[in-house]
Amino acid sequence: MILSGHASLAGVMGWPVAHSLSPRLHGYWLERHNIDGAYLPLPVRPEAFADAVRALAALGFRGANLTIPHKQAALALCDSLDPAAERIGAVNTLVFKDGNIHGRNSDAFGFIENLRQGAPSWRAEAAPAVVLGAGGAARAVIVSLLDAGAREVRLCNRTPARAEALARDMSGPVAWVPWEARAAALSGAGLLVNTTSLGMTGQEALDLDLDDLPTSALVADIVYSPLETDLLRRARARGHAVVDGLGMLLHQARPGFEAWFGVMPEVTPDLRAFVLKRE
Repeated sequence: MILSGHASLAGVMGWPVAHSLSPRLHGYWLERHNIDGAYLPLPVRPEAFADAVRALAALGFRGANLTIPHKQAALALCDSLDPAAERIGAVNTLVFKDGNIHGRNSDAFGFIENLRQGAPSWRAEAAPAVVLGAGGAARAVIVSLLDAGAREVRLCNRTPARAEALARDMSGPVAWVPWEARAAALSGAGLLVNTTSLGMTGQEALDLDLDDLPTSALVADIVYSPLETDLLRRARARGHAVVDGLGMLLHQARPGFEAWFGVMPEVTPDLRAFVLKRE
């Protein structure tokens, strides 16, 4: 597509950022909807982040996605934050408008929309949820579950202090469970979510006995490399419905695309196949 002088511009800022699937994803939507615009990978060192954000706004960019290590640093730069960004304590989407920098977080939206698309019969209020991990992704997942009506969230993390602090920060029915008791915490659960890096390509495996998890429970992993983690493979073999991590990435991108380019896009099987195809 040839861009005009009025093209809408956005991108993803990170360090590093070459691995990001976001340019491929947004490029697909731009072409599909015949939009005069572009979405660029923007490698930005942490020490240059604040200047880079202001430069993008001055250059007429509509906004940007943020990935590691910029999500927390953006909080201090924003003129306003949406409620999700405030609760999660991180920004993954910047919108530049009327000279102001607006910070948003769509990770919670992306997680819950992925569950709803992948497992339409799942209901947050039906049974307890077990969340593994206590980082930024876990915070977004818990916010999404509470907003969806979860009545109990059991939080397990390898570092007890982080789990305790996160449970305390969340205004809702969230209780932390020692990592050593993670298998027992699965009893009676309706959802298991892995937000840790365990099971990711190049990382150590997730050691978790699933025997106490009811086979009616949904199992989700936010890891998408590999697309089917060992956790999902073992859960599928036991008869669980499973949801992989790619859908969260795809769905979290939708609100930003709408803000910058004026169209709320859809997540389709063709999109998944295109994003996964490496050239």
